Amino acid sequence: MTCAHSTTGATTKGTSAPCKLFRKALQSCYVRAMTQELTTSLPTEPVRPSNGPGWWRDAVIYQVYVRSFADSDGDGIGDLRGVRERLPHLAGLGVDAVWLTPFYASPQADGGYDVADYRTVDPLFGTLGDADDLVRTAHELGLKVIVDVVPNHSSDQHPWFREALADRPGGAARARYHFRSGRGAHGELPPNDWESVFGGPAWTRTTDPDGTPGEWYLHLFAPEQPDLNWDSPEVRAEFDSVLRFWLDLGVDGFRIDVAHGMVKAAGLPDIGRTEQAKLIGSQVLPFFDQDGVHEIHRSWRRLLDSYPGDRIGVAEAWAPTSERLALYVRPDELHQAFNFQFLKCPWDAAAMREVIDESLAATRSVGAPTTWVLSNHDVVRHTTRYADGGPERGLARARAAALLTLALPGSSYLYQGEELGLPEVTDLPDELRQDPAFFRTSPDGEDGQNGQDGFRDGCRVPLPWTRSGESYGFGPGGSWLPQPDDWSGLSVEAQTGDPGSTLELYRGALALRRELPGLGDGPMNWLEAPAGVLALSRPGLVCTLNTLGEEVELPVPGRALLSSAPLAYGAGTVRIPPDSCAWWAI
Repeated sequence: MTCAHSTTGATTKGTSAPCKLFRKALQSCYVRAMTQELTTSLPTEPVRPSNGPGWWRDAVIYQVYVRSFADSDGDGIGDLRGVRERLPHLAGLGVDAVWLTPFYASPQADGGYDVADYRTVDPLFGTLGDADDLVRTAHELGLKVIVDVVPNHSSDQHPWFREALADRPGGAARARYHFRSGRGAHGELPPNDWESVFGGPAWTRTTDPDGTPGEWYLHLFAPEQPDLNWDSPEVRAEFDSVLRFWLDLGVDGFRIDVAHGMVKAAGLPDIGRTEQAKLIGSQVLPFFDQDGVHEIHRSWRRLLDSYPGDRIGVAEAWAPTSERLALYVRPDELHQAFNFQFLKCPWDAAAMREVIDESLAATRSVGAPTTWVLSNHDVVRHTTRYADGGPERGLARARAAALLTLALPGSSYLYQGEELGLPEVTDLPDELRQDPAFFRTSPDGEDGQNGQDGFRDGCRVPLPWTRSGESYGFGPGGSWLPQPDDWSGLSVEAQTGDPGSTLELYRGALALRRELPGLGDGPMNWLEAPAGVLALSRPGLVCTLNTLGEEVELPVPGRALLSSAPLAYGAGTVRIPPDSCAWWAI
C-alpha cells in the first residue's frame, strides 16, 4: 500500500505526514492483518456491518476458484473447509461478498462446470455440511455468499442424460436435451455446422443399444457437457427447485454460467463459417444471446425476490454491445452482468474512456449498476495481459487498473490472487494441464482448434499463502498444479505489512472505498487531462490514471490519498509516474 504523502523516493512540499483518512485506513488494514491473517480461528460475532438493501449496487465481490484457493485435507485440491478457514483473509481485505465456483457432484471434465447432481457437494470439495458451515461463517464475518449455477448444460453422467441415452429417439427423456438426426445419406454428418467453444464440432453421435450409430446430441462445450433443452417444462421446473434448495440453505445469490446460452434459435440454423468462438461477444449467434433467454431470467428474478435479504442474480453473458448486455439487467431481470467489454479493453486511455462511457450509459438506461472486472478463471490474468513491456510493467499497470476500477461507479469483481499481483503461469507442462479445450481438435481434424486457446490452467494455479512450505501454505499435501518457485515473495505472508506491496495497496483502496461516501454507486464526471491520461471525479474524490510510458506533470488535484506508484511534487504540480493511478481527496 502506497501513501502518496509518505512514499519512499517522493519529494513533497508541505505534505510530510499521511492524511488522517489514509492513516485510519492503514491502521485498519494492519489491525485486520495482525488479528486475522493466516489463522483458522473464526469469530462468533460479526466483525463488519451487515450490508443493507441494494448492497450489490456497489459491492466488491471476490471470486474464489475453489480447487485453487485453500486445501484443508492434504489431497492437493482446494475445498470448502479450506475456503472457510481462509475467510478472515477476505474479511480483512475488505470485500463485501464471495463468489464460489462450482463445488457440486461432478466428474470434473471441466473443473466442475459439468454437474452430475446440483444438490450435492462433490466429495472432492467436502460435504453439504461444509457448505452450510461456510455460508454461516461468511455471514458472521459480514460477507455475502454467491454460488455458481450451471443451467446451459449438465454432465453426461447426470441421471437425466443417462436416461436419455437409454431412451428411444423422440422419447420424453431425450426431450430434456438437444438430440437430432444427422445429415447425409446415413446420418453420418452433424445436424448443423455449430462448433464447440472448446474447439471441434458441437455435436457427438450416440450409439444405439443394438450397436448401430444413433442420433447426435448438442454440446456447446465439451462432449461431457450436453446442452439442456430449455423448451422443456421439466428443465425449467428442475432449476427452479435447484435455486430454491440453495436459497433455503442461505446463499445470497447466483452467478449464472453461460446466462446467454440457454435458448437456441428455432430450427438450429447453420452459421456458415468456422472459427465461431471468435464471434462470441461480437454478434448474436443462433446459440448465444438469443432474445428468449430474458424470459427465463425474468422468472428467476421473481423467484429471487420472493426470498428475504436482497438475493441477487449475476449474468455471465457475452453480448456484442453494451446495450444488449444491459437487457440482462433490466429492472425485472437480473441484478448484475459481467462487463467483459471492459475486461477486453487494451491499455489505452481513449479506449478505456470509450468503454467506460458506453458501459455506464447502457446500464443507467435500465437503472442498473455497471460491473468492472479485470480477470477471472477463464482468461489470462491481467498482470500478464498488460505486460507487453515486461513483467514489471505488467504489474505496474495491474496495480493502476485496480485503483481505476475501484474508483468507477458500480460494483467490482476481484479474481483470487489479483490482490497479490499474481502473474499468469505460462510454462505448465502439457501432461499436467486439465483444461478440456487443450485436448480438442479443429473440425477438420487437423491439430489445433477453432475454440478457446486451451490454456486456462495458467490462471488457476493454487494461491501462495506463506513464504515457505511445499505449496506455500495452500495445503499440507502439495498442489494440483505446480506453483512457480518465485511465488514465495508474492504470498500473503510476505506481502502483509509491506507498505509497497500489492496486497496492502488493495487493502488500503478497499478501506478507503468504505470510508469515502462518494465511491461505489453514484455520479461520475470526466475532467480535462492530457492525451494518455484519464482524470475523473466522484463526490469528494479525483482519480488520475497515466497510461503512458513516461511520467506526466499535472496541477495537484487535491489531497493525495493513495497511489499505485510513488508521486513527486513541484510547486503546485505533481509528477504522475508512467502506468500508475492515484486517488485525491477534494
